[in-house]
Amino acid sequence: MESKLPNMGTTVFTVMSQLALQYNAVNLGQGFPDFDMSEELVELVDQAMKKGYNQYAHMNGLPLLRERLAEKMRSLYNANINPETDITITPGGTYAIYTALTTVLKPGDEVIVFEPAYDSYIPNIKINGAVPILIHLKFPGYSIPWDEVRSKISVRTKMIMINSPHNPTGSVLTKNDIEQLRQIVTGTNIFILSDEVYEHLIFDKIQHESILRYADLLQRSFVCFSFGKTYHCTGWKLGYCVSSPNLMQEFRSVHQYNCFSCHTPSQVAFAQYLKNEEAYLQLGSFVQRKRDYFQRLMSATPFKPLQSSGSYFQCYSFKGLSEEGDREFAIRLTKEFGVTSIPVSAFYQDEKDDKVIRFCFCKKEETLAKAVERLVRFKV
Repeated sequence: MESKLPNMGTTVFTVMSQLALQYNAVNLGQGFPDFDMSEELVELVDQAMKKGYNQYAHMNGLPLLRERLAEKMRSLYNANINPETDITITPGGTYAIYTALTTVLKPGDEVIVFEPAYDSYIPNIKINGAVPILIHLKFPGYSIPWDEVRSKISVRTKMIMINSPHNPTGSVLTKNDIEQLRQIVTGTNIFILSDEVYEHLIFDKIQHESILRYADLLQRSFVCFSFGKTYHCTGWKLGYCVSSPNLMQEFRSVHQYNCFSCHTPSQVAFAQYLKNEEAYLQLGSFVQRKRDYFQRLMSATPFKPLQSSGSYFQCYSFKGLSEEGDREFAIRLTKEFGVTSIPVSAFYQDEKDDKVIRFCFCKKEETLAKAVERLVRFKV
């Protein structure tokens, strides 16, 4: 049969993870913690199963969970979110993104995507018959070139995708970015998809500029979140999408014939655990300590850090250290030094290579120390 995604192949994450196993490397490639999650949250799931919460939850998500999320968003962002009409629980943030795209895209529509980009965006667009319009973020700060965005808007532009804190670079959007976005979409029918799965992993007392703060933008937006990133349980695959009532109605029309319902015991547990506000309010400072620890250790290596203001990730430049491409360099680090990273060119369709690799620092301190002990052996 003819493939709907003929040029995608095996992801670099699979390749690098296999190499990490083969060479017994410290894997700082994929974005997941290697430390234990909350024992209390695990116990709440266990209790939910023992109490019989083992059948389908409501298609839109457990009502109490949606109510608690609406309270949280009101407190954090002063957002007036109706839990009945504006929130849908999904099996992970990536699913929420796919469903939002599928809700609005038709063949020939154009979607503006900023690169480097999370690897699911472009396949999700293409499988819906739409066309990704790719714009490179400005290196080395990975900021949005808004003048270029304006030049790429056309009558076929259906959506603009934003991601803050940004994967893979750790950059974040500012108030000025939001204002630029507002100016571009006002008076148009352009939708916004805002990937905010790292909303609480933001550092240096920077404010997260969630679309939820801006009621006018939320009316045209799908905003996607992840419980897994917030509570260190990426394998649970649970997230949610927030939108305006009319858009959410269409979102649910797609959702009901796909996943339909998400893991009930986890939803019951999260509904209870959300009362513990400190679990997410302190997350940024907790992960920032890991970033800072990793940076201090890495200062003994010849690699040069790029700014990371959020997420699990920090990019490092090896420019001047090797003439290799970043993919070859990352493979050599795994094979010869026993540390696995991700080449940032993998996040570009044209494989733009700025001699940058990405490390995940959301790991145990001993994991980070072990990795850097190996990296300090690298010599030019």
